[in-house]
Amino acid sequence: MTATTAESITAGGAILARLKVVGVDYIFANSGTDFPPIIEGLAEAAAKQIPLPKAVVIPHENAAMGMAYGYYLATGRAQAVMAHTNVGLANCAIGAINAATEHIPMLLFSGRTPVVEKGRLGARTVPIGWGQEMRDQTAMIREAVKWDYELKFPEQAVEIIDRAHAIATSTPRGPVYLSLPREVLCEPCPAGELSDPSRIAPAIAAPRASDLETAVKLLSQAKRPLIISQRGAGSEEGFAALSELALDWGIPVCQYWAVQLGVPTDHPMAVGVDPGPWLADADLVLVIDCLAPWSPDIHPLSEGCKVVHIGQDPLYSRFPVRNFPCDLALTGDTSEIILALAQAAKPYLDATVKERDARRAEVKGAAAKRRAEVLRQAEAGNGEQMTKAFVSFCLSKAIEGRRATVLSELGAPLEPLTLRDHGSWYQEPHSGGLGWSFPTGLGMKLADPDRLVTATMGDGSYMFSNPVACHQIAEALEIPLLVLVLNNAEWGAVRQSVLGVYPDGYAAKSNDMPLVSLAPSPDFTKVASASRAWTTKVERGDELLSVLKAAIEHVTVEKTQALVEIRIA
Repeated sequence: MTATTAESITAGGAILARLKVVGVDYIFANSGTDFPPIIEGLAEAAAKQIPLPKAVVIPHENAAMGMAYGYYLATGRAQAVMAHTNVGLANCAIGAINAATEHIPMLLFSGRTPVVEKGRLGARTVPIGWGQEMRDQTAMIREAVKWDYELKFPEQAVEIIDRAHAIATSTPRGPVYLSLPREVLCEPCPAGELSDPSRIAPAIAAPRASDLETAVKLLSQAKRPLIISQRGAGSEEGFAALSELALDWGIPVCQYWAVQLGVPTDHPMAVGVDPGPWLADADLVLVIDCLAPWSPDIHPLSEGCKVVHIGQDPLYSRFPVRNFPCDLALTGDTSEIILALAQAAKPYLDATVKERDARRAEVKGAAAKRRAEVLRQAEAGNGEQMTKAFVSFCLSKAIEGRRATVLSELGAPLEPLTLRDHGSWYQEPHSGGLGWSFPTGLGMKLADPDRLVTATMGDGSYMFSNPVACHQIAEALEIPLLVLVLNNAEWGAVRQSVLGVYPDGYAAKSNDMPLVSLAPSPDFTKVASASRAWTTKVERGDELLSVLKAAIEHVTVEKTQALVEIRIA
């Protein structure tokens, strides 16, 4: 029996089967007492030979959200997360905020406590059916999702999944949420259309031709243009096109607080992560998918400078206060806009040769000087205690020549790394929901097993990731992820923030700054060893490179997880 011949199926089974039709490969789930119709639906659909996504047990919802995030980064396909009523949804909230900020589509579901107390299949049967009821369960995450709904009738199952997926993958992309009451999931619905293709297509935006032409004219007339790239170039093609555009036009590229890599770190036009020196003199700034392209309090924009914003949501409309100048906004997929802009700019190349050549030579020299100084300082971080930059420097050598991705959550910084490929770098979301790197790495590695994925994080971020759950997932799903914990036994980002606001304050002068210490530090290798991970500690800089190579050898040959704890200053 198949989906086209089955007369009916429970709404729970229909939702699961429909997810497969719209392109969902995995359901990352943490089940609860509201899950009987979901579990029965999985068994029913399997018995009726109806194709399903693979449902996997993820013992913490934050990890489930991170895995859906990472799987999308690796594949470009939105995945599903299923959580348990309000308490499971609460654990999903941080992941939903991160996904919304970074335009990561995913389909988030949670059960809802049964509405009725008796007389209907799926009615309340245990005390938590009362204890987990809320007046407005969705309120916990409504601000972070693009769309939400509560399933009312079983016959809605097919169309509502189609709509949810289409909205999640429309421009700008992001998470959506569907609440699933237990009684509704238990009811039967027609199965005749269950395997039909979706009739609801996502809405994909693209810039107007006239706006592209305006942007190109601004570029051709600019004397001191600047590109600030924060969320990459969108695709391999976009990455190559942005690299070529910057070189052809002699435009410095600043990757300020980069979440994804836009051009190679050693690109001739890559001038580092500080926009200040370039922004002060720029007469045109191409802002490529940046939530905050600079800090207005410390980075003044030169008078008369034109600013063009590019991205899925160039004005980042979810955020109430974001008042960066915008003379022109180009809305759409970043890679498509870059490709279109590069093509439209070609007719202007011949007339601007002299200006472009002179500018290119100047930027190339400045970029080379900056790169040499960054690497010099990074290599010098091999002191009594290593610096984060030194860890990046060694990691770069260890992964050289491999198809690799580095994830950094307050871990290894970008600039000392030598990375040349699209998808080789991801930093934690600017929403700052910690515990991101480890589960995101798991999801990425699950989607792309042949890629070397290294999740680097600070000791605080590692603790936030629910490491016991994440290591259990890595063992259960046989995911050979490499984890680096850069341990300074404190909230280093908090310390730096205090020093930035009060450089000469009492806290800065204190030998023991309040509220930053994480001492005594746990032995993180023992946490990982509990799930049979390969582990080691490094306290000396001259040992780091060889240890990293050994860890990489383990995850690529033995194909089980590994953790290296690195003591840093």
